[in-house]
Amino acid sequence: MTTETELAPIESTASSSSPRPTHEPAIRATGVRRLFGETVALDGVDVEVQPGEIYGFLGPNGAGKTTLVRVLTTLLKASGGNALVAGVDVAKDTETVRYRIGVALQEASLDPGQTGRELLELQARLFGIPKALSKTRVAELIDLVDLGDAIDRRVGTYSGGMRRRLDLALALVHDPEILFLDEPTTGLDPVSRRQIWDEVRRLNREQGLTVFLTTQYLEEADELANRVGIIANGRIVAEGTPDELKRSIGRDVVVVQVEGDVAAARAALEALDDVEHVRTAGDELTAVVSDGPAAVPVIAVALNEVEHVRVLQLSFRRPSLDDVFLEVTGARIAGAGAAPPSEPLHTPAPAYPSARAGGASR
Repeated sequence: MTTETELAPIESTASSSSPRPTHEPAIRATGVRRLFGETVALDGVDVEVQPGEIYGFLGPNGAGKTTLVRVLTTLLKASGGNALVAGVDVAKDTETVRYRIGVALQEASLDPGQTGRELLELQARLFGIPKALSKTRVAELIDLVDLGDAIDRRVGTYSGGMRRRLDLALALVHDPEILFLDEPTTGLDPVSRRQIWDEVRRLNREQGLTVFLTTQYLEEADELANRVGIIANGRIVAEGTPDELKRSIGRDVVVVQVEGDVAAARAALEALDDVEHVRTAGDELTAVVSDGPAAVPVIAVALNEVEHVRVLQLSFRRPSLDDVFLEVTGARIAGAGAAPPSEPLHTPAPAYPSARAGGASR
């Protein structure tokens, strides 16, 4: 058994050079359950991701996103159901799964005292990659993440975006066939976020890498994902391409922000023939309509006649993933935050080959 001090070399039967199955999904989870005491974090989750696909995984905090990622990456045992990753059972052959996947979790806990190059070289050694091949691979990854001269600076001097790009490179050292990215751009500025998106697209396009992406940014899922799954209360509540999901809730959306009696405003909108249905989130009403431009003046007039209601803002747009999210979960997606009580902050996890500070699991 692999431990933190005794790691199988990459040439072993668990290596990335082992034959890669091509006739089955890259990821298949069937009826996966996970309990934390009496709390149900995953309640019979079914997910299937095809080779070469970018799969976006969305959900509010506490919905089970990170729990599923931990199960699929062998960091957490499921309470029920089964999961195959790269054709391998995650519960029965964890070592093989780990050599076939790359994982970049939410926090890039990199050793600030080492340079980026040193961390990449160490990661290659931990995976048992021969020295000559390691040198070539590290050079390729340095070029991929475009850190320039910074690769020979200590990581403690890196910006948040640079640390994320280095973390992505570390997840790719052993040439995995599936990459798990758990909220990879949380906290980054828009420029750094775009750079990460471009690198993920390039990996997927040029190397055929399968990507399982959890994110708090709906725009990120819309930009990157071939298909999107939305989880709420431990269950998958919607799945499809971004366009399919948008079309599923109606053709046009009119958004109104009001002051005063929101319930009365909603009732007035629901009474209109032009409006298919209405959702509320705080003081904002979202009306799904068949013809947005025609519905806008009708809605404005109707709300103007409602006592104790003042329209602050009214706009028309095409449906977005945010509208889909609101439709299927009943809430808008919140910003990234701390792990919820149902998902422990420090889940005991088996060791991974890793260049993280303090030997943290990858």
